Amino acid sequence: MAQPDRILPGVAMMIGFCAIAPLIDVCAKLATDAIPAAQVTLARFAVQGAVMVPIMLALRLSWALSRHALWLTFLRALVLIASTFTFISAVHVMPIADALAIAFVEPFIILLVGKFFMAEQVGPRRLGAAVVGFGGALMVIQPSFAAYGLAALFPLGTAVSFAFYILITRQLSRLSHPIAMQTHTATFATVLLLPILWLSDGSAVDWLDPVWPQGIFWLWLVGVGVAAAVSHMFITYALQYAPSSTLAPLHYLEIVSAVALGYLVFGDFPDAMTWAGIVVICASGLYVIYRERVTLNAVRATVPPLVH
Repeated sequence: MAQPDRILPGVAMMIGFCAIAPLIDVCAKLATDAIPAAQVTLARFAVQGAVMVPIMLALRLSWALSRHALWLTFLRALVLIASTFTFISAVHVMPIADALAIAFVEPFIILLVGKFFMAEQVGPRRLGAAVVGFGGALMVIQPSFAAYGLAALFPLGTAVSFAFYILITRQLSRLSHPIAMQTHTATFATVLLLPILWLSDGSAVDWLDPVWPQGIFWLWLVGVGVAAAVSHMFITYALQYAPSSTLAPLHYLEIVSAVALGYLVFGDFPDAMTWAGIVVICASGLYVIYRERVTLNAVRATVPPLVH
């Protein structure tokens, strides 16, 4: 059990993550005014890798990966590329808060994948909360779809791919140090994206054909990677201080900073329907977390104490 004096730093770091993570989206949205989404995605991983490698060297962590860890890292990089690309494509045309609200159905997708593909026990209350959460997402998607077309569905792609990213990370965390995991994933993603961008040069595909950044757009590209590296460092160490069950509800604070930054930088503010959807999604997610705690405590209560 985590000690109270260790939980507080973990909570502070999780709040730091929620404050910094939307800066990834702000920089990405600014960058996509002139840079293709695929190139912004590459910058996110290339810069993050450049930030993480010196940290990994300073900590003298091993670069070696077992065959199983290598395969999981490859899959982790693939789904994180998909998650990043779809979200960057979404915020290129949508307000950040709207896209993030839709992407917050990710816990419900994890729940459903666990039940139907991993034979995990999921009760009717959590399933009901997942259905309500998806209903909240539809409340955000419907006006967004009318305004932005198919781009309003991109955050659902983010939610699905990020759900698998979480599931893969759970397995990989048993085999790799968190810092090494981030470094390896950023490196794999960069290596996977570079040839795609190189082969796409001159293709005239808006979201793929790379361009040479000009002026302040270099800052936005670097900002995407630095914000990603810093925010993920926060959440990595937050999980070392406090259990995920304590930190999970705090993740919804990210919508607050996303709304604030979206308004300050772009003048975007959610309308009444979007706010209603956000409230439904967050409330459903918090209820799922609560029910998971109840279930976990019930399981623990059935385990007999050790006899010394």
